[in-house]
Amino acid sequence: MKEKIHPDYHTITVVMTDGSSFETRSTWGKEGAQMRLDIDPKTHPAWTGVRQSIDRGGRVQRFKDRFGAGAGTKSSGKAAAAPAAPAKK
Repeated sequence: MKEKIHPDYHTITVVMTDGSSFETRSTWGKEGAQMRLDIDPKTHPAWTGVRQSIDRGGRVQRFKDRFGAGAGTKSSGKAAAAPAAPAKK
């Protein structure tokens, strides 16, 4: 086997969103580093089955400000009619 081609495999601490932590081995970071998770199996909808609607950074409000309060909603099905062209003689 070739020497010095494999990444450093060491112990790190993973901190979950609720503050609990565990140790694992990884190539991420350096020996003894802490990896803080933003999303984990305790909070992610794929594992919990609970859907959360979070407006991160005011995206919905920025959209409404830009396009109006009614933007993005389905219309009533009545399209605005284009003005008719005058008939040629």
